[in-house]
Amino acid sequence: MALFESNNPVLGEKTFQEASRTEYSEAMTLGGTTRKMGFLLALVLAAAVYSWGKFASGYNIMPFVWGGAIGGFVIALIISFKKEWAGYLSPAYAIAEGLFLGAISAVYGSMYDGIVLQAVGLTIGVFIAMLILYQAKIIRATERFKSVMYTAVAGIAIFYLIAFVVRMFGIDIPFLHEGSMLGIGFSIVVTAVAALMLIINFDMIENGITQGAPKYFEWYAAFALMVTLVWLYLEILRLLSKLSSNK
Repeated sequence: MALFESNNPVLGEKTFQEASRTEYSEAMTLGGTTRKMGFLLALVLAAAVYSWGKFASGYNIMPFVWGGAIGGFVIALIISFKKEWAGYLSPAYAIAEGLFLGAISAVYGSMYDGIVLQAVGLTIGVFIAMLILYQAKIIRATERFKSVMYTAVAGIAIFYLIAFVVRMFGIDIPFLHEGSMLGIGFSIVVTAVAALMLIINFDMIENGITQGAPKYFEWYAAFALMVTLVWLYLEILRLLSKLSSNK
């Protein structure tokens, strides 16, 4: 999510064209990307189970929350600018995010019964739905679609950054956390944007395979997809919490 322009050097078609003009022993494949994605998901799950277990045992989980969130963000920035390092750093990103997600999920789960399983199920369902829509070409990642999506993501990121800064001064933006109609509506919009980002991830993978991207792009594509799934899960979790508190 650190790259917001439709012509950015990481997601753009030019990236794959330049990569394909360079000689590599192996090229990116769908099977390789899928296996790497499965490996990253396994790391996220293992780390999440660990931090959740620490919460259940009464340990202070704030180091997992802040360490995982900040560590994951820093690693994601590095990978965004150094794609060839994705194979080395993506597992570290998955572990950091897993620790963060496990801790956050445990907190939400203690406040709202069953919310975590609902969020996981909805995340999987949205992923499958977006994949079907992409394969059926019902939603296509055109240049206009990408421009709109990157603009929306940039706007959301800037808004969240502002909200974080003003909160440091004791000022809260109520609808970010409350279960009002405005708060729920905002979460629905952000969740929809996160879901639609999956279309761009699928398009990136397809373009990489078609244009003969180097093998390390499998790691980078798996990482990019993981970033979107983490974001989508968190937004769904936030939305469900608002809906539960509004009952």
